[in-house]
Amino acid sequence: MEKNRDNISQEYKWNLNDIYSNWNEWDKDLIKLKELMSEVPKYQGKISQNSSTFVEFIELEEKVSRLLDKVYLYPYLQRDLDSTNENASVKLQEIESIYANYSISSSWITPEILTIPKETMLTWIEGNTVLENNRFPLMEIYRLQEHVLSADKEKLLSYFGQYLGVPSDIYSELSTSDIKWNEIELNDGTKTTVTNGVYSKIVSTNRNQNDRRKAFEALYNSFNVNKNTYAAIYKSILQRDFAAAQSRNYNSSLEKALNPKNIPLDVYKTLIQSTRENTAPLKRYIALRKKALDLKNYYYYDHSINIVDYNKEFSYEEAKTTVLESVKPLGIDYYKGLSNALSEGWLDVYETPNKRSGAYSLNIYDVHPYMLLNYNGTMDAVFTLAHELGHTMHSMLSTENQPYPTSSYTIFVAEVASTFNERLLLDNMLKNTTDSKEKIALIEQAIGGIVGTYYIQTLFADYEYAAHEIVEKGGAITPEVLNKIMENLFKDYFGNELTMDELQKIIWSRIPHFFNSPYYVYQYATSFAASANLYDRITNEKYSEQERYSAKEQYLTLLKSGGNDHPMNQLKKAGVDLSKKEAFTAVSTEFNRLLDLLEAELEKEKGAI
Repeated sequence: MEKNRDNISQEYKWNLNDIYSNWNEWDKDLIKLKELMSEVPKYQGKISQNSSTFVEFIELEEKVSRLLDKVYLYPYLQRDLDSTNENASVKLQEIESIYANYSISSSWITPEILTIPKETMLTWIEGNTVLENNRFPLMEIYRLQEHVLSADKEKLLSYFGQYLGVPSDIYSELSTSDIKWNEIELNDGTKTTVTNGVYSKIVSTNRNQNDRRKAFEALYNSFNVNKNTYAAIYKSILQRDFAAAQSRNYNSSLEKALNPKNIPLDVYKTLIQSTRENTAPLKRYIALRKKALDLKNYYYYDHSINIVDYNKEFSYEEAKTTVLESVKPLGIDYYKGLSNALSEGWLDVYETPNKRSGAYSLNIYDVHPYMLLNYNGTMDAVFTLAHELGHTMHSMLSTENQPYPTSSYTIFVAEVASTFNERLLLDNMLKNTTDSKEKIALIEQAIGGIVGTYYIQTLFADYEYAAHEIVEKGGAITPEVLNKIMENLFKDYFGNELTMDELQKIIWSRIPHFFNSPYYVYQYATSFAASANLYDRITNEKYSEQERYSAKEQYLTLLKSGGNDHPMNQLKKAGVDLSKKEAFTAVSTEFNRLLDLLEAELEKEKGAI
């Protein structure tokens, strides 16, 4: 339920004064940012002349970047608190326009750096602290050299930067601003308009299958009515991605998506192959749910309802205490860091009118992380708090241990700390409850994470690979083609226990990542698999105490390493090799363990009735 923002205590709200005390201070930094940006083009043609000029330039670039973080995120965060904040929206558009122009005026930088021989650059780096801090990002420029164009071609491409985002903008308008939601009448006579939020609530809380079906049909028909337009938008994105890949000398859109972080193509393919080979636990879970819920046919819209009717509410203070207690196995420093992260001004806790939905953690290197929640007291909300605090601790440890140029970790490892925290919370709550219903709800919460973060995201990654491949081989994209891909994938992953509704095939049209961030979702699955492996090595008593301690230290080193190496190497140093199939089978092993626990608790609950 939404709260009036004015009635919420300051301790549960962001303190944005940590960035700027008022808009006047922001305006001063905006002027300063423009001045710094105007200095950058003056170095064109000069940075290759000697090391001292190059060092000056690198220092200037960092000043621009760090100041831009603050100037951009101040209005961004304000708008997330209130989407009707006109002043914040105007300021945000202003800074976005300034940055777009800066991108054009600075497009010469990478091509000019590449005119400096790599051997010369290495000589310059030796003994210079500023350049040493930039060693990894500078060496990355040389690694990716064959995909960098000449200065004039880079500038030409930079003019298309904003235009290339248009298909995503059109999708956003069609799926939010212009979408027509449908109304349904529920079994109890209540009439409701089915938006995304209403749909999620009905399918996760309404125990009447017919009501869930009505909500499903209402929502999916809102997308299905424009299926040809959605397919046309998606086709343009697939074609854009392939054109962009070819313009930079890549063989495929996938190669272009993975190469900047040095992720081998085989990792993507191994993820899909290993997951396909280990769908047995998922199929076992669907069969178990179908039986436990006493359903003749099991549909995708039955997938979110809890097996047991469990509605315990957790106060925010209770959630904080529980999450804090759960992270003690990671040591006193991690515990103190997380306690600090829960301090006043870092979290915006409750749902308020016009506040952005969902949750996130966003770091400002020169300030601290900010976490957005919409805490509602459910068990899921407690796990969301643990999840976002995982991101925050990752950011804090990276900031404390890395210079600015290597402080930002990649998306590829981003979900490791968040899901690791969730695993700690699950074990702690299971250990401290004797309520069978609560245990079942907790196990289902954990299994929901496995299905939603690993299996579903891998299925979506499988879909993206298939769709891009069709375009790259000159094939046609129509709603029917995309529907068929989804139909086959759901049959392969979920098996015959899931009854495939015709409307379900249109699910591709309502996944924003496909349209906004192609080849992004696979990283949820890789992070989840890495987290499962790390958690096993740190907590499983089949390992010696010394082995578990070493694994914990390696994990904390990973969190402290920011973006100072390629993510695959960072994970290898922590003991996880995602180039091997075994790294992914750890997830199905964990899934089967949880299913055994769930079956045992369901038997207890059945016996108690």
